[in-house]
Amino acid sequence: MPDMPQPLQTAGSPVAGNHVGIHDHYRPALTLLASLFFIWGFITVINNTLLPHLRAVFSLSYTQTTLLESVWFIAYFFASLPSAWLIERIGYQRSMVVGLLVMAAGALIMIPAARIPSYGVVLTALFVIASGITLLQVAANPYVAVVGPPETASARLNLVQAFNSLGTTLAPLFGGYLILGRSTSGTALGDAHVLTAAERLADARSVQLPYLIVALVLVLLAVVIGRFPLPAMGVATSRVSRLERSRHSLWAHRNLVFGVPAIFIYLIAEIGVSNLFINFVSQPAIGNLSHEQASHYLFLLWGGMMVGRFLGSMAMRLVPAEKVLAFVSIGACVVVLIASFATGHVAMWALISVGLFHSIMFPTIFTLGIRDLGPLTEEGSGLLIMAIAGGALVVVQGAMADSFGLQASFLLTASCELYVLFYALWGARPRDRREAPPPG
Repeated sequence: MPDMPQPLQTAGSPVAGNHVGIHDHYRPALTLLASLFFIWGFITVINNTLLPHLRAVFSLSYTQTTLLESVWFIAYFFASLPSAWLIERIGYQRSMVVGLLVMAAGALIMIPAARIPSYGVVLTALFVIASGITLLQVAANPYVAVVGPPETASARLNLVQAFNSLGTTLAPLFGGYLILGRSTSGTALGDAHVLTAAERLADARSVQLPYLIVALVLVLLAVVIGRFPLPAMGVATSRVSRLERSRHSLWAHRNLVFGVPAIFIYLIAEIGVSNLFINFVSQPAIGNLSHEQASHYLFLLWGGMMVGRFLGSMAMRLVPAEKVLAFVSIGACVVVLIASFATGHVAMWALISVGLFHSIMFPTIFTLGIRDLGPLTEEGSGLLIMAIAGGALVVVQGAMADSFGLQASFLLTASCELYVLFYALWGARPRDRREAPPPG
């Protein structure tokens, strides 16, 4: 990862030392940046309604269905370092614009993919969209952390992440109405309706309108971001931090070393639950619902994540983050086991409740992972963002669903929760402060 600027603390800054002035100065920029977090959360979760739709259109196995999502997260692995390289050369603001336009291009590719229809072109379109989102993530996350006073960086990130949760909560309603609600497979009860050739073609083309709308919104947002006077970040602190970073090693920080796999493994659990949710609750033995009806319950899953983040934020004012993370990992493991072995509405509501327990996992693991990194914070953040590629291994759960059954595949999710518990209890502990290098 290229060196990224440290928080603006340089002497002589017109806003240094004036927290109220900083807040007022950066509020319009943060409001606009919140829209980026909203849009990539929204588009990511549209996949949760798109995948069961494509499974019916292309008569896919669970392995092939989850491969669609794996391609999405493989993009995080391949696009993260090129994104950092691009940001170093053209800056944060232009990179955000490029990211939005790349996403728009991918959304437009979905239109010919639906008209053909072609499974391979769909994979290509999803990879392009995810590459654009990766660029946004690599650019927007450190920008939000850096622009403004460092002591309120966590508050700023939590605020914009709440908008990301809002996007993930609303996306199932959008996808349920415009994709599943306008297709034969989406409105049929259960998960075993076989489409005729004419129905398959009509269902495939129902994807065109929603992705055209998404592409237009992305282009409009790119124009707004490109013309908006975002506060610039100075380069002086970047040059100083590069010298300081050479004296330290990331490997000396246990909380980061175990935090990277914690993010990677957690993403397997989160993506597996969200992407197989509609197929799971549609089963006759669980909810016996149409895919459109099931999408409304997916709304509750993601809504639980939004509510959980607010509750977790309040809890962490009184209880250490590690203990809160341990509590939710135990809760998640219990409800996933119930979903794996129970039937009917008990299993359905158990899986819905996973969203409440998953809510704080990613931001809490991320925060614990970069704790006490000092001048290595940016490199550590970059590694944690790359670990989002763990979502690509959802294809393993798809293969398990094909071999052992959909319910049994959620035992993989339960095992992922156990690693998060291990991280909360031991892996997140930073090294003894007496061994830490003196502050720069």
